[in-house]
Amino acid sequence: MSTAASSSGGGTREQGRSEFGVALFLGAVGLLVLVSALLLPESRISRGPVGPAAVPIVVAILLIVTAVFLAIDVARGGRGEPEGGEDIELGGGTDWRTVLMLAVAFIANALLIEPLGWVFSGAILFWGAAFALGSRHWVRDAVIAFVLSIGTWYVFALGLGIVMPPGILEGIL
Repeated sequence: MSTAASSSGGGTREQGRSEFGVALFLGAVGLLVLVSALLLPESRISRGPVGPAAVPIVVAILLIVTAVFLAIDVARGGRGEPEGGEDIELGGGTDWRTVLMLAVAFIANALLIEPLGWVFSGAILFWGAAFALGSRHWVRDAVIAFVLSIGTWYVFALGLGIVMPPGILEGIL
């Protein structure tokens, strides 16, 4: 089994299979959205010919059409361009330590949002992400993380009308 680059796009046979997988995924998501939209109950308050399923149906059709065009392109030999960048090493592997630290920050946020509230769990998330991505200014990052989490709490609560869990700060915020 040869993995030599094809002359049409520079991709390998494995790359073609993965691109067919993307087309299949897009088509499956499009079908799921279409079926879900068609099963939506008719709204009693809708007026006119446009109901609640109009936008999901349009999105589903666009996803399916995109999947079909992508599959046709890949079948004809089209391949995606490898990412090019000036400041990245294209041959480098994944930094699993950073990925693991980011995952820990997200999991900590999910586990602590109810007992501690968004302000503290969001601060842990923001601080953890900054630490995982290389910042070592712990105190400054903690202050910025708390400012961000308090700010987002108020944006959601006052601006959007969505109250995130206050946790131990209930009655204070």
